[in-house]
Amino acid sequence: MAGAQTGTGKTAAFALPILQRLAPGASTSASPARHPVRALVLTPTRELAVQVAESFRDYGKHLPLRSTVVYGGVDMNAQIEQLRKGVEILVATPGRLLDHVQNKTVMFNQVSILVLDEADRMLDMGFLPDIKRIIALLPAQRQNLLFSATFPDEIRNLAKSLLRSPAEVQVATRNAAADLVTHVVHPVAREKKRELLAYLIQTRELKQVLVFSGTRIGANRLAHQLRRDHIHADAIHGDKSQAEREAALQDFKAGKTTVLVATDVASRGLDIEGLPQVINFDIPRSPEDYVHRIGRTGRAGLTGEAISLVAPEDHEPLAAIERLIKKHIERVLVPGFQPNAGTVATLMGDEASRPARRGREMDKERPRRGRERGREREQPREQPRAPRREPPRPPADPIFSKPYEPAAPQPSQGAAEPKPESSHGKRKRPQVAALLGGFKR
Repeated sequence: MAGAQTGTGKTAAFALPILQRLAPGASTSASPARHPVRALVLTPTRELAVQVAESFRDYGKHLPLRSTVVYGGVDMNAQIEQLRKGVEILVATPGRLLDHVQNKTVMFNQVSILVLDEADRMLDMGFLPDIKRIIALLPAQRQNLLFSATFPDEIRNLAKSLLRSPAEVQVATRNAAADLVTHVVHPVAREKKRELLAYLIQTRELKQVLVFSGTRIGANRLAHQLRRDHIHADAIHGDKSQAEREAALQDFKAGKTTVLVATDVASRGLDIEGLPQVINFDIPRSPEDYVHRIGRTGRAGLTGEAISLVAPEDHEPLAAIERLIKKHIERVLVPGFQPNAGTVATLMGDEASRPARRGREMDKERPRRGRERGREREQPREQPRAPRREPPRPPADPIFSKPYEPAAPQPSQGAAEPKPESSHGKRKRPQVAALLGGFKR
């Protein structure tokens, strides 16, 4: 289990040793049987899978080791053709890998290394069933490697249940953000978020910005609104085809697109060289996602900036983020975009505003107390009041005011004759019989 800050080279940390370990058994034969799958690398997203496969290809270009990548959203036939030729290193997303398992186009009987990249995401409740199915197909004797920038306690406990006496390597403080990234929060009214984003991009002349949105629909809408503001923007999320996602990412890396609006599909492992700014248009609900989002900037020794647009309802998620990274993020108000006065103090921090508020309250109390003491001196002493006279009560009625007394029983004078029952006191016969066909005569 290895943990390190984003942008510190975790991919190379497992790719290079794997290549070195497999190199002695590498074969130049063209036979697929001489190239079985020996190392399996699982990633949570397609983009990360492609990036990891490129790293293996570049690092091992002088070795006779074959590698390929399989992921969803594209045709399986080209992937099947690559697998049939034989590969030693297979990088995959869990869903598409299980599709190949069902089609019997991949075998795991010689896998000796399993890598879970971005392990905290791989082991969450969404991926865990697929991971367990894949692990059940692997040989019992193998090496398991888990790499991530964040390891929440519940994920650590779950990972330990899957591993056998794991060695832990923690390069930096757990769940720490990159040291070279500066953080800033702009409190803003929710209805002015999009205007503030366009204002920051245009006034600061930002050329390459990765903006994170909370939903896919929100990412599309935000990209469309930025284009209406004459800002070249595009969106990337899970609803787009793989070809569209790759094209949008390549245009952004090449500088053709100024703003790339993305969901958390782009927050894991993506390496965009020299990315200067990351903007959180929507604050993530999971504090760990904040660490991964801002990890797209400040990579490989370069500095970066993480900007968060925080509405009043984002106060609790922001506090959770600060507790996780153990750092207070500076608040900066942008004139014309700040929320109402009732919520500014909460977002700016109560510690900074409490002394000023207390001073203003004391200043207000001093003249009020002086005026009250002056009025007490000017007003004459009050005279004792006369006792209050109650209104006269109405006279009591001798009949209605008298308590109830039951009448004495009358002495019996023989057997009383039965009185004929009146029609009012007579019980009515039930009408059920009438409903069943009438009374019997």
